[in-house]
Amino acid sequence: MTDKPLEKPDSKIQKVINLCQRRGLVFSAAELYGSFGGFFDYGPLGVELKNNVKQSWWRRFVLQREDMLGLDGAVLTHPRIWKASGHVDAFNDPLVQCEKCKHRFRADHLIEQELNESVDGISEAKLNELLKAHKLACPDCKGTLTDARNFNLMFKTSVGATEDNHAYLRPETAQVIFANFKYLHQIGRKQLPFGIAQSGRSFRNEISPRNFVFRGREFEQMEIEFFVHPEKLDDCPEFDKIAKHKALFCTAAQQEGKRQNQENQAGKGKQSHENKENKKREGDEGRKKNNAIVYAHENDSNGQTMTFADAVKQKIIQTKWHAYWMAEALDWFASMGLTKLRLRQHRSDELSHYAKETWDVEYDYPEWGWKELAGFANRTDFDLKAHAKESGKDHAVFDESTKQKVVPHVIEPSFGLDRLIFTLLLDAHHEQKETKAGKENEEENSPNAAKGGKPAEGQKQKAAGPAEDAKIMLKLAPNIAPVPLAVFPLMKKDGLAEKAREIYAELKKHNPAVQYDESGSIGKRYARMDEVGTPLCVTIDHQTLQDGTVTLRERETGEQKRIKPGSIKV
Repeated sequence: MTDKPLEKPDSKIQKVINLCQRRGLVFSAAELYGSFGGFFDYGPLGVELKNNVKQSWWRRFVLQREDMLGLDGAVLTHPRIWKASGHVDAFNDPLVQCEKCKHRFRADHLIEQELNESVDGISEAKLNELLKAHKLACPDCKGTLTDARNFNLMFKTSVGATEDNHAYLRPETAQVIFANFKYLHQIGRKQLPFGIAQSGRSFRNEISPRNFVFRGREFEQMEIEFFVHPEKLDDCPEFDKIAKHKALFCTAAQQEGKRQNQENQAGKGKQSHENKENKKREGDEGRKKNNAIVYAHENDSNGQTMTFADAVKQKIIQTKWHAYWMAEALDWFASMGLTKLRLRQHRSDELSHYAKETWDVEYDYPEWGWKELAGFANRTDFDLKAHAKESGKDHAVFDESTKQKVVPHVIEPSFGLDRLIFTLLLDAHHEQKETKAGKENEEENSPNAAKGGKPAEGQKQKAAGPAEDAKIMLKLAPNIAPVPLAVFPLMKKDGLAEKAREIYAELKKHNPAVQYDESGSIGKRYARMDEVGTPLCVTIDHQTLQDGTVTLRERETGEQKRIKPGSIKV
């Protein structure tokens, strides 16, 4: 079954999904045969964007640090790894099934969709109370739904010629790191604190994958397990560098009042038809009122802007290492243009079984509201002790500074790559209106619209103005744009194409992702590149043949200036 569009055709989310499919950035896998929901392929431009983000993460968090080791672990993994971690017994989502059409749904998502209320972390019993209290029916055929029950999300398979030798596709990359911890500590020659980083594919058999690549069955993760002496979680030499950085915090305590109100609704039983209709009409407005944080305010009923130093001092964040990794992540997101973020603390009733404290970096999505973009958990020593118990092998290491043998505690920064890619595209997507006259102006202002009257080197031109037809622009940060620069000959004749090819070949030596395009009018070529986020375009015209300068056009302003090709930084 293919993924159905869940947004209105004119919504920003649906427009970005349409752009991904039309330009081949991301699209449903095996569409030729109908495709399964939750699986996606990345086309030429999507691959470049994905690789740029992945490489930026690896460079920032692995290569530029002295306290990090890299790993690329196996995807098909031994079942005892997942027995030790708790995934075999506890990696479940609540499943309901329609008794009439037999369609299956994730219970918490169905409730959120119908009631416009967050039910993260609510127990299976409470979910069933809500389903019955609000008389929720199958959204496809209005049939009766079964009670919610646990559904394990791991993909199970077998290894070799016998079906008895079963294994799992990994549902996360973290456990492969924990299973290799003792060996990597030995060969990496790192003293505590240090981290192990891994990026790669994970697989979860989601009940109802939805929201495009936001929640899929096959996805890429970028995870770090950072190992710290259990008595030194506040001994963070890097903390002073981020102490004065500010962030928006939504604490567990601030969420409790709203949570209590939601759970009390289940005990009220039957709700009047009028109240139901009012709640539906509130829609996104009600969700924003209850969940969102208004950035213009320093404080409100749901959150507060403060420094990381104050957050640690007030014990809002329990340890400095935990605070440090969240601040580092926010700084990395900002380097790619993402700033519309907040930090939300997990309540006690939604904490994972392994976590002492967890925070999510959340993005304020159009139509969806606040959703998780990355997670940061204090996993204590749960995983290492669990694998020591299951394997019968000691996972303690010798700490040189204290002359002690300890089982380290773990701070885990975890990023979903596909979700991040989609968020970057949403954040970068802009539409501007452009009249037919405006398009003609851009062509007239484009290089060598006439052979004379060119601007002098360094002189700027302003491109055309507003509009009736929507012009799409992705304002992607230059460091992640799939095409960093495009080279155009104004036309194919008069030796311009040959000169353009010569300049293109030289620029490609500095960055292989530079592209060449000689098809269509210059205005259409600019528009094609704006649509995929290309920051700069270079046009070779007749003046290039005279003085060796080219026209450099900037994406967002449309400004054009004459410049020597050798001074272009790709």
